[in-house]
Amino acid sequence: MKQSILLLAVVIINILIVIVCIYINYINLIEAYGDGAPYYGRTTNMDKWSDPIPFLVALNIVTIAIISGSIWFFTKFKKN
Repeated sequence: MKQSILLLAVVIINILIVIVCIYINYINLIEAYGDGAPYYGRTTNMDKWSDPIPFLVALNIVTIAIISGSIWFFTKFKKN
């Protein structure tokens, strides 16, 4: 019973982490590449524009590491 509650908590937390990561990716890409003319967000203030891809790649790597670590930890914990 205790392990099933822990498993459920780990699954829910991992799903929430993935949802937050997808939301952050979506918002940053929409803001960077805009809705207007092609790449509207990029061309209006080109001197202040920064590419969001490096930040998003780093965020995705951290997200994958956190989820992989939690899955690894749970499988190790479950075996004991």
